[in-house]
Amino acid sequence: MDVSGILKVVAENKLVYPSEEKQAKTTIGSSQAFQELLQQSQQEPAVFWNDVAKELLWYEPWKETMSGTLPDFRFFEGGISNPCVNLVDRHVANGVGNRTALIWEGENGDTKFYTYNMLLAEVNRVANALRSFGVKKGDCVAIYLPNLAEAIISVLACFRIGAIYNTIFSGYSEKSLMDRLISFEPKVIITTDATTRRGKVIHLKEKVDAVIPNIPSIEAVIVVNRFGTDIDMKEGRDYWWEELTKKASIICEPERLEANEYGIVFYTSGTTGKPKGVVHSGMAFVIQNYIYAKYHMDHHDDDVFWCTADIGWLTMHIWGIAGALANGVTTVIFEGAIDYPTKDRFYQMIEKYRVNKLFTAPTALRMLKSMGEVVLNQYDLSCLDVISLVGEPFDPETWLWTYEVLGKKNICVNNTWGQTETAGCPIAGAAWLTPMKPGSAGLQFLGADVAVVDEEGNPVKPGILGNLVIRKPFPMLCRTLWKEPERYYASYFSQVEDSYFASDLALIDEEGYVWVVGRSDDAFNVAGHRLSTMEIESAVMECEGVVEAAVIGIPDEIKGEVPLVFARLNDSSLGTDELREKINNRVVQQIGKIALPKTVIFTDTLPKTVSGKIMRRLLKEIIIAGTVSGDITGLEDPSTVAQIKELTEKRTAAKQ
Repeated sequence: MDVSGILKVVAENKLVYPSEEKQAKTTIGSSQAFQELLQQSQQEPAVFWNDVAKELLWYEPWKETMSGTLPDFRFFEGGISNPCVNLVDRHVANGVGNRTALIWEGENGDTKFYTYNMLLAEVNRVANALRSFGVKKGDCVAIYLPNLAEAIISVLACFRIGAIYNTIFSGYSEKSLMDRLISFEPKVIITTDATTRRGKVIHLKEKVDAVIPNIPSIEAVIVVNRFGTDIDMKEGRDYWWEELTKKASIICEPERLEANEYGIVFYTSGTTGKPKGVVHSGMAFVIQNYIYAKYHMDHHDDDVFWCTADIGWLTMHIWGIAGALANGVTTVIFEGAIDYPTKDRFYQMIEKYRVNKLFTAPTALRMLKSMGEVVLNQYDLSCLDVISLVGEPFDPETWLWTYEVLGKKNICVNNTWGQTETAGCPIAGAAWLTPMKPGSAGLQFLGADVAVVDEEGNPVKPGILGNLVIRKPFPMLCRTLWKEPERYYASYFSQVEDSYFASDLALIDEEGYVWVVGRSDDAFNVAGHRLSTMEIESAVMECEGVVEAAVIGIPDEIKGEVPLVFARLNDSSLGTDELREKINNRVVQQIGKIALPKTVIFTDTLPKTVSGKIMRRLLKEIIIAGTVSGDITGLEDPSTVAQIKELTEKRTAAKQ
């Protein structure tokens, strides 16, 4: 959606108010009570976070609730606790160990169920197995698994022993896997023999075997036997998960951790093409996502919650692990695609498990909308109560379809905004307590201080587009970049003084609702997954004959945005369908299918500044609007704009 469209929507948009009956049944009881809590969190943040942290278990109290400022800050300093204890043990100690904690379903229909008692036992077994390999507090463990129950157990086991973990998307290519492992330097990697995606077998252990010679830090590989495929197991290095856990004790003393010690490293694409290792404090991550999930979702003890994200994206850790388990609810983990083997799989899952709280992405809802109501109406979805989502701007049309058609006007639709760097969502509504506004990301949430500013860092007036910033720290905000502290300061704190720079364009309307319209840098979101233009361009330019490449994100009805490639060739006669196919294949090999270009346009020229920077913004304007609105006299060769425009018009005409 372009800016003019956003402004029109903002002007016409109206609030959708939750019923008083629903408000009365929430954990806080009324909209007024939540507004008072919200006000306190923003005016007295130290008091608010102190009260939240006291709801969890601690071995030793903290000396100071908040200290420091952006970009260097600490929360609950000196407090000693453990994330796993607060996600699992706490509920067992409270007498609800027999409540179902985890439901897992595979793409092929396999299922597993774990109560909190069962989950604790399995986590302890894996934690003991890791300790048997010498993994201790501060050591690194990589998790290269799909959405298996074992992936959740691995995360909790790392939390328990104080290991720093990183999960890697199972759809990544060998190169993307290797890049992340080289940076992270894990002592142990946990993977599986294979997984399936839309019926296709993906051999993960083979990918690990291919890259491991380049990762000298890895001392052990733990392999989950998912399908019993024939794989190589190197003696003294590779171990079967089942054999390790069978002989491990179900008792494991948790590591005592200071609240600010690192627990998670999550890689996200950067504009340089080199992934950034975003570092989060494990305990602070759990504390804030406990309270955020409680109000974002209106969590109750008997909830059945499903987060449709992949374990390779931080969304699953925020909502499906920390948010859900900290609140003691039942969390559903699904291995496959939500429209496979039949397009109604999503609806089957909701009806089968009576899912009442759902966290998904705008992409998924747009896909469901495109299937029509005939499929939807075959299922009893009356269990649905709250649908929250994140990932990219959510168009009002799909918002209304979700509310009126999918939810029969009896659900809360809670759109949110967050990033890998912010962990949870500091812009959102509270389920059944905050009026909903179709298309908006919501209001600044508990303890958050967000603003939209101009290039000089001054707040802009309501309705004016600017840069989204965060002006005060909160517990789960990233602490640094893995092994790159200078890049941390340069990436987020060099643009606006004393503020975290989100690199997103946004506006705040007259009622305080935030509208995020897209990235201000050269990265973009595909189905909620942030991709770097540089990463894709590097893959394109590895193809023979390509001398330069420019990648932009263009709107897509289902995925929000998809990559479009401009490739400049050293010989125009090379611009064939065969080369186009080679480029597509190279991108998929280097990054994964998520980065597959919408199309590849061959060109003899690209618009550049005098300093040689390719103006991707102009390319995007030409593709989306068909023209360029800004001044182009600063380009090295202004005529390139007309040439690109003519090229794209010819391509469009040829398709018609």
